[in-house]
Amino acid sequence: MNQLDPIVAAGIVITLAAIFAYANERWLQFPETIGLMVVAMVITLLLVLVGVLNPRMVELAREFVEQIDFNATLMHGMLGFLLFAGALHVKLDDLAEQKWVVTITATFGVIGSTLLVGILAHYILLALGISMSWINCLLFGALISPTDPISVLGIMKKIGAPKSLATKISGESLFNDGVGVVVFLVILGAATGASDVTVSQVGLLLLQEVGGGVLLGLLLGGIAFYLHRTVESVHVELLISLAVVAGGYPLALALHCSGPIAMVVAGLLIGNPGRRHAMGEKVRVQVDALWEMIDEVLNAILFVLLGLEVIVLAWRQEFLFAGFMMIPVVLFSRFVTIGAAVTALRRFRVFSPRVIRILTWGGLRGGISVALALSIPMTLEATDQTQAFPARNLILVMTYVVVVFSIVVQGLTIGPYIRRSLSIPTES
Repeated sequence: MNQLDPIVAAGIVITLAAIFAYANERWLQFPETIGLMVVAMVITLLLVLVGVLNPRMVELAREFVEQIDFNATLMHGMLGFLLFAGALHVKLDDLAEQKWVVTITATFGVIGSTLLVGILAHYILLALGISMSWINCLLFGALISPTDPISVLGIMKKIGAPKSLATKISGESLFNDGVGVVVFLVILGAATGASDVTVSQVGLLLLQEVGGGVLLGLLLGGIAFYLHRTVESVHVELLISLAVVAGGYPLALALHCSGPIAMVVAGLLIGNPGRRHAMGEKVRVQVDALWEMIDEVLNAILFVLLGLEVIVLAWRQEFLFAGFMMIPVVLFSRFVTIGAAVTALRRFRVFSPRVIRILTWGGLRGGISVALALSIPMTLEATDQTQAFPARNLILVMTYVVVVFSIVVQGLTIGPYIRRSLSIPTES
């Protein structure tokens, strides 16, 4: 198959998203993002069954999906827009009230979960007769530990959770991917032999990525605040908000600081003091409408791509079973790390009933974990030869199984669970 034009590929994916969204709205009536992924997966699996009679059809579909660089599409393209759109609607005052919970769960929570998942995965895989090195188990722990803001924010909007709880979950998910990516890159460097892992190296990388991301986000948000305040034009101010992401995210990558954190900080600034003091009412309405549309469209595309990825994974029976075994491992690790954080903070503040279980079940994994897994190289560059990275396919399948369970099962049940746990009336 010839190299597909990116415009044509985008057109095909958007068309599929529209068709799948209609099917979900017409028949399934799941939450939109979950429904899109489910429909895409079902269509892909039906295509595989049809491929028994017509293998060429499956081959063409696989070639199409393989030409879409999911990692680059999400991590270097869509993620900045989605995080900025999510941060625009987070109240800074509410976030400040939960700052210690968010900070601890987004940093020590991610690191602790990485270690615990890695240790448990190593022994469970050995019990299953699958050998995977310690460093590769930790690599899986690093990419599966951050909760996905894209999945979490969409669900938090719809379930009517208490403000404090919604802020904890949303705030953690917005910030922990920046820390998770740094931890993943450090471990990936050690797993591929590209770098040696030292405490000073990890500290410097965290300072550069996280600290640099915060500073760049403040700079971008401050510039945008000044520009919004000195003009009163809807079209110009819409372009300014777009430029913060379209120009700021690549700039963050070029400066080797965290683009996700920079976009979250810039979004918080523009969505709070910027909204109150630098925008007129008409501009606020238009900016909100623009970013809500961007959020909905990109979410639809992302979850369709997640569903289509089924066709390109190496589905071996032992890999699939290992993936199912990782579901309780990931949930248990989150329960332990969240429990430790909440227990440490209980002496200083009061938490909602069943908050540990709610935060555990509400910590959804999503596209970021899949994108990180796909970024693992297929081969290792040794000093004198190139050799395959044997753990890559296993890590990919385990990640995908955990993500699908998280989005479909946890995503469909977290709303009712929160309502029942906190006695929130169901919307009529």
